[in-house]
Amino acid sequence: MIRIAFIGAGSVEFTRQLLRDILSFPELSDVRLALHDIDPERLQVAEGLAALTARQHGAKPEITASTDRREALEGADVVVNMVAVGGHKATLTDFDIPESYGLRQTIGDTLGIGGIFRALRTFPLLRGLAADIEAVCPDAWLLNYTNPMAMNLQYLAAVAPKVKAAGLCHSVYWTVRDLCELVGVPHEEVDVVSAGVNHQGWILRWEHEGRDLYPALDAAIERDPELLRRVRVDMYRRLGRYPTETSEHSSEYVPWYLRHDSELERLRIPVRAYAQISADNLAEYARVRACLAASEDPGKGEEEDATEYAPQVIHSLVTGERRTIQVTTANTGLITNLPCGAAVEVPATLDRLGVHPHHVGALPPQLAALNRSFLNVVELVVAAAVEGDPAHIRHAAMCDPATAAALTVEQIWSLCDDLVAAHGELLPEGLR
Repeated sequence: MIRIAFIGAGSVEFTRQLLRDILSFPELSDVRLALHDIDPERLQVAEGLAALTARQHGAKPEITASTDRREALEGADVVVNMVAVGGHKATLTDFDIPESYGLRQTIGDTLGIGGIFRALRTFPLLRGLAADIEAVCPDAWLLNYTNPMAMNLQYLAAVAPKVKAAGLCHSVYWTVRDLCELVGVPHEEVDVVSAGVNHQGWILRWEHEGRDLYPALDAAIERDPELLRRVRVDMYRRLGRYPTETSEHSSEYVPWYLRHDSELERLRIPVRAYAQISADNLAEYARVRACLAASEDPGKGEEEDATEYAPQVIHSLVTGERRTIQVTTANTGLITNLPCGAAVEVPATLDRLGVHPHHVGALPPQLAALNRSFLNVVELVVAAAVEGDPAHIRHAAMCDPATAAALTVEQIWSLCDDLVAAHGELLPEGLR
């Protein structure tokens, strides 16, 4: 039976979601699950959750747990990465120091200063993980959930091109579900094509029984003026296609919104939103740990159909069932007006042989222009790590749209100096 290694299994809430979805498939009820985390306590909690989830689904997987990553990877067919290097403390650093310069962020894990330094903290982990995969499970699929998605996948392609890696994110799925609810059309009946880069993709086609649904969205916006107070509705009205990431996230990939107090008010942008989300995640972990220690079920009573992508990939690898999801992968001509080799997000077909990205063609030029600005930052961050050149960290920050809109170049360099000092040994050795 298929062997799945969870790297960063101590992210217990996400692990629980993935296990619930995996074990909801009858064909996966006897999978081999190898859990890994460097924190023994979190690993123990994850192991307890895995056992509980198996009992709830009447499944009988083989569950092992190890703080030794290579041991967990031995013989794996699928590796799921969800590590957050530095945890809550590093997240607060990514918010607090830029805020002292007057730089606003909302989520800070994909682009911008927060995304740059989260990537630099994650790259050493990815290099080591890829080396272990090549040594003990070279045919495994690496399914990455860790942000910043585009930077991480582009870095993996640079340092470990033989590793079969795909980036998974459900932002397109939930965007389409929300849009369908807004216009009153069943989500499961629509046809969608989305492409771009992770967290800045675009709904290129959205149809129901051959009918374009964008006019229905226009009518919904006209009926409810409050919808105009969303960043991505504002972007849609100006750019012609709907963005696939939340409004707070979308605001920090462009230079137009976060620097202006009036735009924060008009579009209700929640500055520092992820700092609270991160704190809430810690509280949820403590709650789950306490429940398990008391032999209580920490579940919240909700059961949904499988929606996460990794379980769908795994199910298709086992059964051959064909389905389409969104993946981040290297641009091998998939989007013709974005750079070759860049990490792009496109539809992909799943089957027993793996993940097969679709050719999309050219994006509308205004959308490709924004994606290229995004990918300029990605390229420079990857270059900083691959070449060991600290100047490229500063170059990336200078090219970042929201950072450049808010700070002078001298402030940008000084901010990077402060963040390098603060994160210290978490960064690649040549960049400290």
